[in-house]
Amino acid sequence: MIRANPGTALVLTVLGVLLVGEILHRIVRHFILRFLERIARQTPQKWDQALFDARLPQRMAWGVPLLVWYYGLLLVPFLAVDPLVIARRVLLASMVLVVVRAFDAFLDGVNRIYLENPRSRERPIKGFLQVANVVGHIAGLILIVAILMDRSPLIFLSGLGAMTAVLLLVFRDTLLSLVAGIQITTNDLLRTGDWIEMPQFQADGDVIDIALNSVTVQNWDRTLSVIPTHKFLENSFKNWRGMSDSGGRRIKRAFHVDQTTIRFLTDDEIKAFGRWELLGDYMASRVEEVRAHNQARVASGEVVPHQRRLTNIGTLRAYVIAYLRAHPGIHQDMTFLVRQLAPGPEGLPIEVYVFTSDIRWPVYEGIQADIFDHLLATVPEFGLRIFQRPSGADVAALGTRGEVHQAASVGG
Repeated sequence: MIRANPGTALVLTVLGVLLVGEILHRIVRHFILRFLERIARQTPQKWDQALFDARLPQRMAWGVPLLVWYYGLLLVPFLAVDPLVIARRVLLASMVLVVVRAFDAFLDGVNRIYLENPRSRERPIKGFLQVANVVGHIAGLILIVAILMDRSPLIFLSGLGAMTAVLLLVFRDTLLSLVAGIQITTNDLLRTGDWIEMPQFQADGDVIDIALNSVTVQNWDRTLSVIPTHKFLENSFKNWRGMSDSGGRRIKRAFHVDQTTIRFLTDDEIKAFGRWELLGDYMASRVEEVRAHNQARVASGEVVPHQRRLTNIGTLRAYVIAYLRAHPGIHQDMTFLVRQLAPGPEGLPIEVYVFTSDIRWPVYEGIQADIFDHLLATVPEFGLRIFQRPSGADVAALGTRGEVHQAASVGG
């Protein structure tokens, strides 16, 4: 009967081979793999779970029907040689494709496993895995073409020398990014989670991904900036990791004092400030120092204007230092400065240059605001006034006073 109907036998055998391969594929995917995945979820090891999450077993499962079909075609009767050869070449090329995709999933699984390591933020390997992935895809492409054309892969490899210039042109950014990724990792220039600023690319936020060709930054407005990896070696960028590692965050802010309010302290003010808790020790030592200095000058016959006296601006600066020294939110072991800057049209700047002991942004802003709230409210206690440019209300008030003065002059 088979010899009488060779076409029917051919079709039935091919369908049978295809059906057996598909049935085995479904058994592997829906029963064996699910059983193995449940076991992997219950084990304490994480590598098997990571490989399932990367879909490595699922991709390898496609090799089962391909193997069945590849060898099953040899059992098909009355199949001509040419169709058999072509079909087996296609199936063999498909198996190479399965291996390439499985290799891709394996690298993804390796990256997932490595990310569980705390050192993954300091030494990311995603870029190197992507290089291996590119090499694997190129090798797979060469094998697939060689199989389909029935040629040795060495023939295509020997032709790569002539294509070097083309490859360098096509993969220029990839090669540059590879070199940049090696230097970034080796020199620890950048880690996932670092806060960086790169104004030329409108990037200001946290690094969320370091890949072979690009670095992704999530900006503070929740937008994403994708920067070519090699640009980090061609352009400068600011990494705030040093601030995070140091445990202190800088406050560098000044308030401006109206220079017309600067004067010497009176005796009553000296006594009053001496009773302040933060100024008591300073006033006692300072008054004694000034008295000793002046007595020495008087003994030498020096005139009074040349003698030293305490000023309200100097006392204010001493108070700011004492207040910050007693503040629990200020890091006392880092740079600590309260200084006068050069006077200008906007008054005399008094700059606070200190570091907070908490680097969290909301806490830092709260400490900074509390400090300057207090200082700005305390300045008038020293007979000083904060300088501020005249506003519309100031100009209106000045005009009203002028009209009142003019009316009084006319009435008189």
